[in-house]
Amino acid sequence: MREAAVSTTAPGPVDEPAAWYDRTWPGADPLDKAERRARASQSFWTAVVAVPAVFSVLRLGVEAGGELQTTLLLVANVGPVNLLAGFLTTAARLLSTGLVAVFALGAVLGASVDRLPPGTRRRPLFARWAEITPTWLVLASFLLALVTWPLLYLPLLIPAFVAAFQLSPEQLHERVSLRVVLVAALLGGYAWLLLPTLLDAARQGELLALALLAVPPLLALGISGPLPRAVIGPLASLTEVAVLVMLVWASLPVISTPVLPLTVTTVGPENGPTEDVRGHVVTTDDVNMVILQEQGGVRYVPVDRVRAQVLCPSEEELPRHQLRIHDFHVEDSLLEGLGRRVRPVHRIDAACRAVG
Repeated sequence: MREAAVSTTAPGPVDEPAAWYDRTWPGADPLDKAERRARASQSFWTAVVAVPAVFSVLRLGVEAGGELQTTLLLVANVGPVNLLAGFLTTAARLLSTGLVAVFALGAVLGASVDRLPPGTRRRPLFARWAEITPTWLVLASFLLALVTWPLLYLPLLIPAFVAAFQLSPEQLHERVSLRVVLVAALLGGYAWLLLPTLLDAARQGELLALALLAVPPLLALGISGPLPRAVIGPLASLTEVAVLVMLVWASLPVISTPVLPLTVTTVGPENGPTEDVRGHVVTTDDVNMVILQEQGGVRYVPVDRVRAQVLCPSEEELPRHQLRIHDFHVEDSLLEGLGRRVRPVHRIDAACRAVG
């Protein structure tokens, strides 16, 4: 009886880990799936929340010229709402770029997980992030990119969207002939929409702009689906490093972008010579107007000596290309293009040009 009892209960401890192992993906440790999703979700949301906060602090330090007292002055007078609004208006492109890259690469790597070598212990990080992200957030990221990216780079969203949702021409129609007709119609409509811009780019020798506008739709035809086993592992590591390097490189202009608007303030007595002070107004009270000068230093100007003030554009706002897509400049986003239609760009004030 004792031997029988042992023989009936012995398989229990052996079968249970095997069943647990079957519920996980091949080659992985027998970890709880919910726990892995919770860890991936925590790391993802930590990055989403922490990155804007870190960038905001760095922007204030750069804006202050690295001086502690000036940084404290900005912290005391630039509220969190204004700081967040300034960050979103200038860093929305960077944030949407990072999210779009993570979701597109994560979906491609996730579709290739079954081809990972048996000894692989962890799924790619981007694949885990893409799996735990709700669909509405992925769509919101693409929508944010659609309205904030310059028109020149919008075609890149086509292959990224196809990769993120693993779309393929086979899903258009089951019949090959109709599938080819639909693909040709889509590409033809895209070419018709951008044909004047493509011809202008070729005429002006803008090869990079021509490639950015013409190549992405063709790339979208074969970007979905699993990758070969030989490239999955190296690609997962390289893409994580590449996205990080890209975000760091793209973040440098964001960090150096001023938090406050650039103005030229005319200062002087009522009936005497005046001086133009170029800089950013930090705060104004009943006594002084505090101006962070463009060339460095903080200046306190008595309010009764302020005669005029104009808003000036920065050098980064000057266009570099002469291409347009149906009256929209290729370096403008959809929001900027619509804004210029509602309120066209005004003539730059002479004071902005006169002050160096």
